[in-house]
Amino acid sequence: MLEIRRGTIIKELFARKGIKGFLVRTEAGEARCIAYPDLSGDINPGDEVLLNTTAVSLNLGSGGYHYVIANLNSTGKEMPPGGHIMKMRYTPLQIKTLSVEEEDSPHRQVMMQADSLDRIPVLVATLHSMVAPLALYLQRQGFRQAYVMTDGAALPLAFSQTVDYLKRENILAGTVTIGHAFGGDLEAVNVYSGLLAARKVLQADIIIVSMGPGIVGTGTRWGFTGIEQGQILNAVYSLGGIPVAVPRISFADSRTRHRGISHHSLTVLSRVCLVEAVVPLPDLPADKMAYILGQLQARELMEKHNICLEDNPVMLDILADSGMKHSTMGRGIDEEREFFLTLGSAARAAEKLSRQEPLNRIHAV
Repeated sequence: MLEIRRGTIIKELFARKGIKGFLVRTEAGEARCIAYPDLSGDINPGDEVLLNTTAVSLNLGSGGYHYVIANLNSTGKEMPPGGHIMKMRYTPLQIKTLSVEEEDSPHRQVMMQADSLDRIPVLVATLHSMVAPLALYLQRQGFRQAYVMTDGAALPLAFSQTVDYLKRENILAGTVTIGHAFGGDLEAVNVYSGLLAARKVLQADIIIVSMGPGIVGTGTRWGFTGIEQGQILNAVYSLGGIPVAVPRISFADSRTRHRGISHHSLTVLSRVCLVEAVVPLPDLPADKMAYILGQLQARELMEKHNICLEDNPVMLDILADSGMKHSTMGRGIDEEREFFLTLGSAARAAEKLSRQEPLNRIHAV
């Protein structure tokens, strides 16, 4: 259910393509809000707006923002031409998009013929904080890469400051938003056509797939949106790509279930992913490696997947020199060294697969 309040816009705080932030006055005092002009129309200081205040009232991780539902001073917003695929269907904010597959799309003929990923590697991640490190390393190696954003978390691509930066710096060749996610360079109906669009339309050498900011977890084995990783790995295999599972590894998280390889990754690799995936690991100190390998062996994952050791410590230097602030779950590189080293390993594995170089597979003892 929604909590809805009225507010008056005081001033603009920031603006990027497809998103604006404002200071707003409500009956509870001043607060911050976000507006997506494609949904709400233009917003200006002095406008009275209708706000969704639910997440802030619940103290959820929405960045401390209310969201503008409508501008009460607006006379309306005209629908742009082209496209008829609806996203966020049957909600008050359902929007029309021009999907890459549909008849009016300039890429219709390409998508009619698209049927294979041509054995390119596809990095399937779970946390949005994984996207920039993967992309930064691969861009340094000269690869053309595309990002496919799922609808497992934030639906508007514009919400991601990370993707905005990667696009502005030409680190990503393009983006695809699939399912009910929207705002990418290309829109796609599902993950299969989204992957094919990334390969055939954006001409990616390597594809990165992940949800946007805001993963949902419940502390249970099955109740987390990152479970989509396994389904995406299956899709990559079905389309003739090389599925690379980016594992979530941490020794800084205080929760036992996220120590070593997170229970999220273990559930995906053991129960959801039905095909052999490449699972890259960094070369960690002996006690930590033993812990991780013990987790994998206990679930018989050494036999099921291509577990490989692809050390890539240069990743930490790349991140330090990138000019971006890198963190995961509120912890930076120094605290989460193993997490970011794992991303270096995954990126290095994708590089080797793209160059048809052999991986350093670890076999069960």
